Amino acid sequence: MKLHQLQALVAVADNGSIRAAARQLGLSQTAVAKALRELEGEKQVALLIRYPNGVSFTEYGQTLLVHARLILAQMGRAEAELDSLRGRKDGRLVIGVTPLVALTFLTGAIGSFRARHPGVQLEIYEGLMAVTLPQLRSGKMDFAIGPFIGALPPQEFDCEPLLAFEDVVIANRNHPKIACRSLHELQGQDWVINYVPASHDDLMHNLFWQHGFHPDSQHIVCAQSVTLLIELIRNGGMLSFCPAPMLVTEPFRDWVQPLALQERFTPYRMGIVRRRDMPSSALAQSFIDCLLQEIRRRARSARAEDSQLFERCSLLI
Repeated sequence: MKLHQLQALVAVADNGSIRAAARQLGLSQTAVAKALRELEGEKQVALLIRYPNGVSFTEYGQTLLVHARLILAQMGRAEAELDSLRGRKDGRLVIGVTPLVALTFLTGAIGSFRARHPGVQLEIYEGLMAVTLPQLRSGKMDFAIGPFIGALPPQEFDCEPLLAFEDVVIANRNHPKIACRSLHELQGQDWVINYVPASHDDLMHNLFWQHGFHPDSQHIVCAQSVTLLIELIRNGGMLSFCPAPMLVTEPFRDWVQPLALQERFTPYRMGIVRRRDMPSSALAQSFIDCLLQEIRRRARSARAEDSQLFERCSLLI
């Protein structure tokens, strides 16, 4: 396999057609089509199914595409590392953060990082793990900061813990069930929660099943957006759950209330998640250092909001 063949394969996947891939790569359609035919010939399998208006991938093509993305991402990191050693001050870092991090430690960490590396392009995905996991797996993202869930198998990911916290069931403080003291009093209520398929059973067990509570699936909405979660809790009358430290952040502070339930949930750990087979770049490690400094600074702070935050979580660093 040659580099230009893998580049052609990924470009076709990203653009949906050979014509659009050629435009992105700055090549002729003939050159891109030839690279793909050569790759199919070398592997003696069909990678693409060609249609008049585009292409789709065979099972072989889908399998090779995963590896092609990782190879190209790792080559890009290698080039960036070499440029850094040559003294270049630019570069690119792609990270993912969960809402808890975005609303607490991210701004301070970015300020420190940009002071160190003013020429680096920083791209941040703000989202739940369902958003960041595909980016991590494809190699597009350097690392993510989020909760450790069952969808993070140790043979695939390294997880460096930063914080531990408990989840709480929440509702709009005007919710008619706000005074309930047990999950079993919430039968028939609508819930909005977030999960990836691989973590579904772990989440359901922690939140519901271990307590003998089995809500009907039609009462559960899976939302892959923080904006959707907030809207459906605030104006849709739905229940949800979140890390306890989120309650002191600005978007939740004035209208969300935790339910004082007798049930308790298994504490979560949150930290840095990286692909095990993808070494961290110098830029990635520098950002992590800035983040750790910000977390420790806030933990030592005497400000009321910082004290309230760390009353609801434990440092693991």
